[in-house]
Amino acid sequence: MKSLQDTAVLNNGAKMPWMGLGVFQVKEGKELVDAVRTAIVKGYRSIDTAAIYENEESVGKGIKEGLKAVGLKRDDLFITSKVWNSDLGYEETLAAYETSLKKLDLEYLDLYLIHWPVEGKYKEAWKALETLYKQGKVKAIGVSNFQIHHLEELMKNAEIVPVVNQVEFHPRLIQKDLREYCQEHNIQLEAWSPLMQGKLLDNKVLKEIAAHHQKSVAQIIIRWDLQHQVITIPKSTKPERIAENAAVFDFSLSKEEMKRIDELNENTRIGPDPDHFDF
Repeated sequence: MKSLQDTAVLNNGAKMPWMGLGVFQVKEGKELVDAVRTAIVKGYRSIDTAAIYENEESVGKGIKEGLKAVGLKRDDLFITSKVWNSDLGYEETLAAYETSLKKLDLEYLDLYLIHWPVEGKYKEAWKALETLYKQGKVKAIGVSNFQIHHLEELMKNAEIVPVVNQVEFHPRLIQKDLREYCQEHNIQLEAWSPLMQGKLLDNKVLKEIAAHHQKSVAQIIIRWDLQHQVITIPKSTKPERIAENAAVFDFSLSKEEMKRIDELNENTRIGPDPDHFDF
């Protein structure tokens, strides 16, 4: 990983940038359009959204503006969205995909994910994703917030192994067993909320490592993600922060530094527990 355009090769051969822009909790409107445009201009090639974020239209507009600004084509980008829990089901998921495409104003998605493992529903949704993939409507399919047992259950009947599992991952939740399981089964792990929504920015250990490298704590965490071979999608709408987050390819963390950060783990979540959620 030497630049923002470097990619991981997923288990179906698709190439996904190691780093992208997340847009969780950013509302429709000019701020989001500008953020997506800025990210593309700054070199980002991956954008992650979801139906439940209710911001796909602005993401789509930002993509159009960004591509025009730098003279790129649609296939130069990697765009992800996710099907929400209320749309899990075979026909419902197929319809939800078309709705997301329409809102984004795109002809296809690079990656489509099941957002949460709702019991009794995610297998039918996965069949729909397999259909979309076989029809060439989406380049790759995967899941989000799946624990090991969810993945095992899914793969009992699945024809296609998920390419990605996007989960909460940061120094307070290093998900070691899940990470190793995904590596063994060639499922790429991807981190949402890599900065723990800012709750790690004052951490003493991280500040010390950041000072040593003359980097920000956010940059240290993002670099830690990448050196763990975890794709990461930090969220920001501020141009200076979008640029700063991407400036992580001119240094590396030592084995000792990686170990110190790993030891911050407390198995602490800021998001819902995938085994205990009610939405």
